[in-house]
Amino acid sequence: MPAANQIDAVLFDYGLVLSGPPDPAAWAAMRAVTGLDEAGLHAGYWAYRHDYDRGALTGPAYWHAVAAHAGVTLDAAQVAALLDADTDLWTQLNLPMVEWAARLQRAGIRTGILSNIGDSIAEGIVARLPWLSGFDHCTWSHALRMAKPEAAIYLKTAEALNTPPAQILFLDDREDNIAAAAAIGMQAIRYTTHADFEREMRARGFAWLLDAGTPEPTSNPAHAAEPEPVPR
Repeated sequence: MPAANQIDAVLFDYGLVLSGPPDPAAWAAMRAVTGLDEAGLHAGYWAYRHDYDRGALTGPAYWHAVAAHAGVTLDAAQVAALLDADTDLWTQLNLPMVEWAARLQRAGIRTGILSNIGDSIAEGIVARLPWLSGFDHCTWSHALRMAKPEAAIYLKTAEALNTPPAQILFLDDREDNIAAAAAIGMQAIRYTTHADFEREMRARGFAWLLDAGTPEPTSNPAHAAEPEPVPR
């Protein structure tokens, strides 16, 4: 069988695949809490992010490290506000992908998430987004103390999905994460824009996955169900 027909599970990255771009209002809230300008905030935010994702830092420890990087200190209330704003940052949804994941689930296709994410933000998004419970398995990197693009995290996720890597389609916005997934045998597509993603899916023979769970068109319009009256 062609490889495109052998997919039994679709594995999603969370950030910038299921979620949309970071919320500018959340960045502004973080700047207000820390007193940092944009460059100062981003320098610390990204300097310690991988340690946070790998579980080497807890959420509060991460924010204290960001503050120390800029030469400032934070109290408990400021840390709590920053943890909340960080969840806000990553809960703007990429609705076409969220809706497609739901269609896959309705069609009986296994779905999973593999995300580099720290403990506090993972707790925050799970609390806010009940639809995450519809995935067969979610790998949050902090829980395993490893992160993409380490090969072991892909293998552990495939094992948790009870699906061989070759039968998993993995979607991520980063090229290094895509390359690592392909190296252990997964089918992998980099997500940039939704239009480009759909073109790539169809070009690779995955149109059947894109269309999974889509209602069949009514063959005879005369027999279509009458619309329900609008309540007055």
